[in-house]
Amino acid sequence: IYHMPIYESGEDYLETILLLHRKTGFVRSVDIAAELNYSKPSISRAMNILKDDGFITVESGGQIMLTEKGKAKAESIYERHVIITEFFEKVLGVDHEIAAHDACKIEHIISDESYQKLKEFTAEHKLDRKSV
Repeated sequence: IYHMPIYESGEDYLETILLLHRKTGFVRSVDIAAELNYSKPSISRAMNILKDDGFITVESGGQIMLTEKGKAKAESIYERHVIITEFFEKVLGVDHEIAAHDACKIEHIISDESYQKLKEFTAEHKLDRKSV
């Protein structure tokens, strides 16, 4: 079965599931809807797509769990978010809220090459990294 590549919104959902799971240990569609301020029907559609593409499972009781594939993708996106945010904050002096907001957009479109160079730069300059 051919599956479409995951899009920005799907990446945002996976990242949100990861972070909510780290925070509370239990994630349902209503939690994602509340966190992202999206309607429940759009969350349901997105969860069905992510489930069909093998990124999540939905357990009895409605608990959403990341598969290994989903967890790897979510952690990759979150790592990009953290590194880009910290670069903007610590290197460029951008306010945290603005840096995080901008990182949320850039994390989806930055090329692998540019991201790797940014990651190398932050490692070379020993910027403190939050746990990823």
